[in-house]
Amino acid sequence: MSVRKVITIDEEKCDGCGQCVPACAEGALKIIDGKARLVSETYCDGLGACLGECPQNAMIIEERETKDFNIMAVKKHLADLNSGQSARTNDGDVTTSIPHAECPGSMSRQLRTRESVAISRNETIKDGEPSRLANWPVQITLAPLNAPYFDNARLLIAADCVPFASGNFHAQFLDGRVLLIGCPKLDNMESYVNKLTGILAGNRIQSIEIAYMEVPCCYGLVVLVRMALETSGKNIPAVLRKVSIRGEISEKIVNA
Repeated sequence: MSVRKVITIDEEKCDGCGQCVPACAEGALKIIDGKARLVSETYCDGLGACLGECPQNAMIIEERETKDFNIMAVKKHLADLNSGQSARTNDGDVTTSIPHAECPGSMSRQLRTRESVAISRNETIKDGEPSRLANWPVQITLAPLNAPYFDNARLLIAADCVPFASGNFHAQFLDGRVLLIGCPKLDNMESYVNKLTGILAGNRIQSIEIAYMEVPCCYGLVVLVRMALETSGKNIPAVLRKVSIRGEISEKIVNA
């Protein structure tokens, strides 16, 4: 223990936007239960690179007695984050890790509320229908384990090809739902199961809709979601929608 500078987060001010997370090169910050949290004080170098990224001014650097900054622990932590494994912090806590993304483009964002999506249906824009995307990022690998938009969400888990095959994807599938996408053939199934298990276990998910292509390999998306549901111990109603290559819904199964 020593007296040094370390980040402090005002939870009352923090709205869980997540903008601070990718700004921390050490991976010391994480959104947990809708708030930014310090994963471990040993990961925080106290330099404050995250401060300018907080729109709520919920973060300050203060000098206090705390555990020493440990660069070797940080390197191991980042390696675990990049591999998507669980890591034990020096504080003794176990955290389910997500790939550490330094790119601001993978920052967790809530784009629309349910109310704003409803309003958007009546909007007209120059180049066609307005987007009904309510969250970012959408790729399963990049998705946070906890975000405000997951609370009581109607979750849509779609295969990568579905939005391209379906000419009316936003209105037919996405309206009022939180989106996650992935490819069961080309991506890491085990990683997807682990990520989805964490999301389902750590959030109140109202329902799940799985949209997948008619090609045989795409059914793997249904399999991995079922595995995640079983592992999470959650009983969440699910609907399957199989999409043909021509974009038609060839099969719909409720309570699958």
